Amino acid sequence: MKNYYVYIILSKVNNRFISYVGYTKNLKNRLTLHNSSKGAKFTKGKKWKYIYKKKYNSKSEAMKNEYLLKKDKKKRNFIKSKFI
Repeated sequence: MKNYYVYIILSKVNNRFISYVGYTKNLKNRLTLHNSSKGAKFTKGKKWKYIYKKKYNSKSEAMKNEYLLKKDKKKRNFIKSKFI
């Protein structure tokens, strides 16, 4: 069984912190892609670091929870506030 991760990455742009939520099988490789502008379009040209990650046992479970976390601004802002 392959593990999947839901993650939040954080970057500082113009004295503002922005976050991005995603899911992946390989956390190290995914961060490398984001930081080399080969990740999601939104993440291009910024320097990212992980501020949250959670492991799931299936892709569908990870995708479902990624969607919920993307929609839950309150939870995202709470997680962000710990790192700002």
